Amino acid sequence: MEKEQVNLREIELKILKALSNSKAETTISDLGKETGLDHVAVVRASAWLGEKGLVELRETQKLYVEILKEGSRYVEEGLPERRLLNIILKLGGSATLSQLSKEASFSEEELKIALGWLRRKNWAEFRKQDNETLICVKEQPPLGDDENLLNLLKDRGVVEESQLPNEMKEMLDLLQKRNVINVRQEKVRSLIITEEGRRLVQSGVSVVEEVSILTSDLIKSGKWRSTKFRKYDVEAPVVTIHPGKIHPVAELINEIREIFLNLGFTEIRGPFVESAFWNFDALFQPQDHPAREMHDTFYLKFPKTAKLPDKQTVQRVSKTHEDGWKTGSTGWGYKWDARIARQTILRTHTTATTIRYLAEHPEPPVKVFSVDRVYRNEKLDYKHLAEFFQIEGIIVDENVTLRDLMGTLTEFYKRLGFEKVQFWPSYFPYTEPSLQSTVYVEEFGWIELCGMGIFRPEVTIPLGVKVPVLAWGGGFERLAMLRLGLEDIRDLYKNDLGWIRRTPILL
Repeated sequence: MEKEQVNLREIELKILKALSNSKAETTISDLGKETGLDHVAVVRASAWLGEKGLVELRETQKLYVEILKEGSRYVEEGLPERRLLNIILKLGGSATLSQLSKEASFSEEELKIALGWLRRKNWAEFRKQDNETLICVKEQPPLGDDENLLNLLKDRGVVEESQLPNEMKEMLDLLQKRNVINVRQEKVRSLIITEEGRRLVQSGVSVVEEVSILTSDLIKSGKWRSTKFRKYDVEAPVVTIHPGKIHPVAELINEIREIFLNLGFTEIRGPFVESAFWNFDALFQPQDHPAREMHDTFYLKFPKTAKLPDKQTVQRVSKTHEDGWKTGSTGWGYKWDARIARQTILRTHTTATTIRYLAEHPEPPVKVFSVDRVYRNEKLDYKHLAEFFQIEGIIVDENVTLRDLMGTLTEFYKRLGFEKVQFWPSYFPYTEPSLQSTVYVEEFGWIELCGMGIFRPEVTIPLGVKVPVLAWGGGFERLAMLRLGLEDIRDLYKNDLGWIRRTPILL
């Protein structure tokens, strides 16, 4: 026991003495008031005392009910149904809907609410008379449990749910749905002294002032010899601190950017609102392709059209669509329509930005990438979003091959922590040959992450590019879910503060 006494701090002794005066549990907040210590100090000292077995820490969940602004207004003016009932009684106990619309200073929405609750509470009788609805009220009903609860909250501010009568508890869900009260859950931490702690206090323990800093005055005066210095336990629990940090999604995007920049790439950005020309036509996608339909693409009402690039580029692209032009292709065999190419959309892939850049920089060498938002008309579920990020890039140079692209992406994935990378033959409409990149994840096996290949001549030649163009593009979110251990894509963007705090900074 003496050993414990020596190791106790001044704050701990104060809390023990305060707890010894009560046989019941004492909350952290009440301890703070009794000892004059701030909340953080009480929490820390209580944790230390708990570790030493001198107090028992208990945690309970309590519900608190508080009135909202709309509820306070209802207390002052009365619930809409009560106010409407009073108007009907003033009109003689019955009134038509047209009369109430004139007499009651209600908005159309509030009148509907009041009528609905009159019917639900059975305060009025609704009849049909001369093709109109007649509302009849016989008498003034007594205050309901919902009204009594609002009056109670108005007087007391916040009330613990357990202190409410059962009939008022039944009103909580109803009033919450009416947005007049709020029921919040709080953790209440309390302490009770153990027998060992009580024996320590009864043994005559006293509170001695402690000093945490050895000052020059203490040394000069020699008082340090008789001063009790505070002991520090570096393993003692402390209050969790949540410093500001970058969102995990933004942190991973920054990591991806840094990898590509270190590999010698330049980042490019482009507009979210794009023309169908750059999003589809320049990529040799036919104008009747299903991907252009409304169920896949968001079309804009304003501005409805966009400007096309220079006439020479437009003519080359249009001829390539119609008969293949000088690309060696036979084209799609239809009459290309400039009106379709002018349509404005929310870009469906960042390839629209890449192809714009390629048209402006046709001469090699070019190494660019982008990590940016794209939009698709998707049904939202655990693996689909209507707005998401895409990782994309191109390498333009003489004599580059598919092996160069495979090596680049292998290095990229390894720097992200994926050691096993494979490439499978695949099909994509504007690359030939095409591959699908996959990485191996222990829990799931091989996961597809990215489509890749060499741009077809129908894409590059109309833009004046005469050397191979290695291209790749894939979704960012699947990669983020693997890195962050998520199974629902929506968790990335729902801004769950608890998840953001728990997720470690990516390294």
